Order: sequence, then structure tokens, then C-alpha cells
Amino acid sequence: MTEAATNAGGTMGGLSGTLIYLVLMIAFFYFLLIRPQKKREKQTRMMLNDMRPGDEVITIGGVMGNIVNIKDDRVVIETGANRTKLTFEKSAIKTVLTVHEDEDEYEIEEEE
Repeated sequence: MTEAATNAGGTMGGLSGTLIYLVLMIAFFYFLLIRPQKKREKQTRMMLNDMRPGDEVITIGGVMGNIVNIKDDRVVIETGANRTKLTFEKSAIKTVLTVHEDEDEYEIEEEE
């Protein structure tokens, strides 16, 4: 009977060790992968919402130009010497090169 009790205790010790290992692994992935990705997504959303006509942008395809018009989820960009106008989805904008003075306020608020 004592042998059966010893085996049951050993099983519980192994189970709690595995559970602790699993929790640590989940926490590791959260802080290393999930949390930084959410932060990048938030910054991208803020950048896309703060775009204004006249801003210089680069699309995910590498097209560089100035915003002429913004309607809902579409952006009209003027590019090239002949002022060609192209329409893109907002999500196709990779970078906004124009820095607005009020954007500094957002960065300060995020740090606090």
C-alpha cells in the first residue's frame, strides 16, 4: 500500500512541474511575441488615422507620393512629375513620412 501512495505522489509532482513549465512558456510567448505585435498594430492604426491631405507617404508596393484626398478607407495619392493620381486602400500605406507637431504629444502620452 505504501508503494501505491508513493507512486501517486510522484505523479502529482511531475504534473505540477509540467503545469509550471506550461505557464512559463505561455508568459514567455505573450511578452516576446503577442504584446509587441499588438503595440505595432496600435501604432499603425494611429498612423493611418492621423493621415492628412498633403502628407508624403510610401505604400507597401514602394509607390511614393503626396496624399490628395482621403475618403473612408481609400486614399488618393499624387505621384510623379506628371502628377498621376492613384487610389489605394488605407491599409496599403506603409509609412507616413510627414511628421506633424501634434504627433509628439501622442508619443509622450504613450511613454507615461
